Amino acid sequence: MSNSSIKPLIGISACTRQMGIHPFHVAGHKYIAGVVDGTGGLPVIIPSLGDKLDVTSTLQRLDGLLLTGSYSMVQPHLYGVECTRDSSEYDLGRDATTLPLIRAAIAGGVPLLAICRGFQEMNVAFGGSLHQRLHEVGGFQEHREEKEHSIDEQYAVSHPVKIHAAGVLASLMGEGDQMVNSLHTQGVDRLGAGLHIEATAEDGLVEAFSVPGATAFNLAVQWHPEWKIAEHDFYIKIFKAFGDACRQRAQTAS
Repeated sequence: MSNSSIKPLIGISACTRQMGIHPFHVAGHKYIAGVVDGTGGLPVIIPSLGDKLDVTSTLQRLDGLLLTGSYSMVQPHLYGVECTRDSSEYDLGRDATTLPLIRAAIAGGVPLLAICRGFQEMNVAFGGSLHQRLHEVGGFQEHREEKEHSIDEQYAVSHPVKIHAAGVLASLMGEGDQMVNSLHTQGVDRLGAGLHIEATAEDGLVEAFSVPGATAFNLAVQWHPEWKIAEHDFYIKIFKAFGDACRQRAQTAS
C-alpha cells in the first residue's frame, strides 16, 4: 500500500456539554471536516473521561491527535493562578483528559496539532501560564471575535503573524508574515518550558509554538487553520504536514 493511500486514524479532543438533562461529549464539525479534507484521515472523537481514559492504549491506536478550540477556558489553578472567571466557563473533564494526552503524545511520538484552546492547553501542559483576559491586560491588540458579525466575518483573516526562524512554520512557508484569523480571549503569559516560538502577532503575543526535539510533528497555533482550509494556502500546508506525519506513523505501524 502506498503512503498516499493510507487513511490515518486521528483522534479529536471532545468538550463536555450539558444538553437538557443529559451530559454529552462533543466536537465541532469544522475540526472533523479539517481532518477529513485537510489530512485525508479518519476522525475519531476522544471522550473527555479524565482518569477513566486509558491514555496509553488510546494513543497506541491513533496515528495523530488534534486538539480543538472551545468556548471553555483552561482552569487557572492548573497554572497556579486564582480563578477570576465564572466557573461555568471551565470544562473540568476536558482539562483532566487533554493535559495527560498532550504529554503522552509528545513523549510517545504521536503527531499533534493543537488549535486555540488546544494551543492554550499545550502551553499549560508544559508548565506555562495564560492571560485570562487579554483585553484587560493592556498592551495587546483586540484578539476577540466580534460576536455581532456573521460567522464568515468572524473567521476572516484579521492580522498578520511573524513566522520565526528554524521552526515548523518556517519550513512550510519560510520566514516573514502570514495573515490569520483571531477569535480568542486568552493568550500565553509565560511560555511553557522548552517550547520554541513559531510565530508572534504584531503586539508580541505568542501565536504558535512547537516542542523542539520531539520525535514527531507537533505544532500549536492560536488561530483557526481548520476554517475553510481550501481557501488558504497557509492553512492547507499546516494540515498537510500534520496529515503526512500521521500517515507516516500509520504506515510504520502497519
